[in-house]
Amino acid sequence: MSSREIADDLSARIRAGEYPPGEKLPSLREFADLYSVSVSTIQRALELTRDRGLTVGRAGVGVYVAEAW
Repeated sequence: MSSREIADDLSARIRAGEYPPGEKLPSLREFADLYSVSVSTIQRALELTRDRGLTVGRAGVGVYVAEAW
């Protein structure tokens, strides 16, 4: 599965409310295990969701669903 496919899936899950605004997303390792890909693939996927305005990263804390998208 590519980073773009994962980003598309995460975007759909966010828009469907599976991950509500303000919620902390699972860790990179948890996502990597969930999608059976490397952590670097997840990092690229999360960069795409950030570029789409759906997530925000908080240094040293994690990645969260954006409050407004």
